[in-house]
Amino acid sequence: MAEAGAGFVEQLKACAVWSWTYLWAVWFFLVLFLVYVLRVPLRIHDNWSAVSMFLNTLTPKFYVALTGTSSLISGLILIFEWWYFRKYGTSFIEQVSVSHLRPLLGGVDNNSSNNSNSSNGDSDSNRQSVSECKVWRNPLNLFRGAEYNRYTWVTGREPLTYYDMNLSAQDHQTFFTCDSDHLRPADAIMQKAWRERNPQARISAAHEALEINEIRSRVEVPLIASSTIWEIKLLPKCATAYILLAEEEATTIAEAEKLFKQALKAGDGCYRRSQQLQHHGSQYEAQHRRDTNVLVYIKRRLAMCARRLGRTREAVKMMRDLMKEFPLLSMFNIHENLLEALLELQAYADVQAVLAKYDDISLPKSATICYTAALLKARAVSDKFSPEAASRRGLSTAEMNAVEAIHRAVEFNPHVPKYLLEMKSLILPPEHILKRGDSEAIAYAFFHLAHWKRVEGALNLLHCTWEGTFRMIPYPLEKGHLFYPYPICTETADRELLPSFHEVSVYPKKELPFFILFTAGLCSFTAMLALLTHQFPELMGVFAKAFLSTLFAPLNFVMEKVESILPSSLWHQLTRI
Repeated sequence: MAEAGAGFVEQLKACAVWSWTYLWAVWFFLVLFLVYVLRVPLRIHDNWSAVSMFLNTLTPKFYVALTGTSSLISGLILIFEWWYFRKYGTSFIEQVSVSHLRPLLGGVDNNSSNNSNSSNGDSDSNRQSVSECKVWRNPLNLFRGAEYNRYTWVTGREPLTYYDMNLSAQDHQTFFTCDSDHLRPADAIMQKAWRERNPQARISAAHEALEINEIRSRVEVPLIASSTIWEIKLLPKCATAYILLAEEEATTIAEAEKLFKQALKAGDGCYRRSQQLQHHGSQYEAQHRRDTNVLVYIKRRLAMCARRLGRTREAVKMMRDLMKEFPLLSMFNIHENLLEALLELQAYADVQAVLAKYDDISLPKSATICYTAALLKARAVSDKFSPEAASRRGLSTAEMNAVEAIHRAVEFNPHVPKYLLEMKSLILPPEHILKRGDSEAIAYAFFHLAHWKRVEGALNLLHCTWEGTFRMIPYPLEKGHLFYPYPICTETADRELLPSFHEVSVYPKKELPFFILFTAGLCSFTAMLALLTHQFPELMGVFAKAFLSTLFAPLNFVMEKVESILPSSLWHQLTRI
């Protein structure tokens, strides 16, 4: 019975919504007819005459004040709307209208309408969208002390956002800590150090960990149980403390490399010990996992130090050895570091071999993978490419392959070409990137712009062909060509990852909301009226009267026709009935 009553109420609500949706015109005319019928008891004519007399007594100063105030208010609304649009990418008035007024007017909530289809293919695309909006560790991130801090010292600007640094702190706690750290005092101190927000507090904690380790480094232990023979056992040094000092305290890459080498000695010893004990329990397995992450991180950063210091071949060898020793640790994306170093050596055959392994349909893509593949195909034809000749004779097979590779790369990340073509200024890349977003484009172009410039004609080919991608995907947020639709969350995430002084690249380019254009027009129009009324009060008065008479002429004509059809005593006849 209760269900039947609830169903009846829902039907009534649906009927009311339907009536307001499709019969609003009928309701409007009914209200107008009722007002006309009640015009005599409501004394509408007398009230209208009184209002007209009051308006005729107003001086031009009142209209100047009225239009000036309207212009001021609309100007303030325009400024607020523009600020809200630049910060959040949407109109405040439209957002409030959709959020609060649409349900009242019978709008359907998208979430409720999609609940019935959650088990279908839409859930797969939603999961894909969430994965594409995941923030990733930048495999080519710079050193805080030797590079990011130097930028701050020179420019006075902070290149990293709090959100980006907070993500790095979470990564460090995940990779460099485990549940058994409290058993070793140095690791316990470092566990707290990774959570510190103040850089100086982190550096002080790292030094404290090394000092405690140095004090406790020589411990006397019995050589044989129940024996009086003793030996001196050296405790392992704290590798993570050296990592923190190399990342944040070292002011040059050479200093960072020295600290990483010390970290390597400590980390390699811990890794070998935990490798022997990893099968003795879950606690030892967690320690081995942590020591593996520490060792891989140290070796990767040492290879990056060698790359920064110009020892590129040494860096390539270190990266190859690291990938062979730990082939399953793909979370560090070491192959992207290897690709950049091989491009610096102009070893294009080796680059192609790496791409053949990692540019697979089953593996996640990145701007480095897509644009490096496009660069290799463009290299084969770019030196002889001419847009005039191509328009006359058409594109050859090799040129078509190069153009298709560029279109594929641009579809994956449409922000990169503007940085490669130097249409947009570069900044230091963040420590985390969003795939297909502006942050990934900055990270890629920062290191690979020189490689594109080195290939003759590659940037010219990119300049002539990259915009053609958008003709193949007119609705990128709804349907892609080679990839999933472009995620709508990139702008919000990039604004959190990139510093405030950088203008975030937005794709697809958003048009100005209607209410910004409307308030801009209203502000300009009322300001012009205020100025004209102040300068020419009599002329504007004549113009206003002529405009109002013209505006109300159709209404007066309709009223006269209605008067001629309906008797004036209709109300009295209705009261008699």
